[in-house]
Amino acid sequence: MRAISLLTGKKSRARVSPPARSRTPQAERTRATRRKLLDAAKRIFAQDGFEAARLEDIAARAGYTRGAFYANFKSKEDIFFALFDEWVRERIESFTDALRRHSDPVEKLAAVRTHYAKVATDRRQVLISMEFKLFAMRHPEAHARLRSRHRRIRASFGELFSELMGALGKNLPIAEVATSACLGAVAQGLLLEHLLDPKTLTDGDVRDVLGLFFDSIFQAVPPEAGSGTSGHLKEISL
Repeated sequence: MRAISLLTGKKSRARVSPPARSRTPQAERTRATRRKLLDAAKRIFAQDGFEAARLEDIAARAGYTRGAFYANFKSKEDIFFALFDEWVRERIESFTDALRRHSDPVEKLAAVRTHYAKVATDRRQVLISMEFKLFAMRHPEAHARLRSRHRRIRASFGELFSELMGALGKNLPIAEVATSACLGAVAQGLLLEHLLDPKTLTDGDVRDVLGLFFDSIFQAVPPEAGSGTSGHLKEISL
């Protein structure tokens, strides 16, 4: 299903495909088993770390055997990507909900800023994500799979940023996809530093710095001066 443009009401190239649902009893049981395994994996990954986590522990935490795990997921990497796709859908829904509350582009930009300044709150997700990135850098197949997902996600958000700035008569100072990547990287980095030493870098400090960084990217840039509209946009299909 194609997403609707938040500014024009037209269909956007960014696409989020929710999982197909069947209502048969077997399908409901399979869905419930998968949900329990995902919830267990989220807890085990956060508790033990991705690489140290064992499939047996994930299955046992969910109340199942290894067989039940392999009936739903091919590997530990596979269940991570299922969690990753869930996080992305939740983030996109949260982002679009924040925008739909406003009709004026200036108000929309302010809503995006507020949303971004509050976004770095899921400590468990950030820790799991960062650890998996380090794992993926050492494993080419996981690296390629993660990179592909990140590129689609960044293109999706970048298109929305470009559309919003266009409605304001401005351009981004850097490419749309680079804007999306930088916003995510700074948020994750600040949260990691906060987790390491919360007295030196408080929650309030993190929110303030994220707001300042957002302002430095989304400042007034005349259309002829910016280069942010040249990025190649891709569809996102999760």
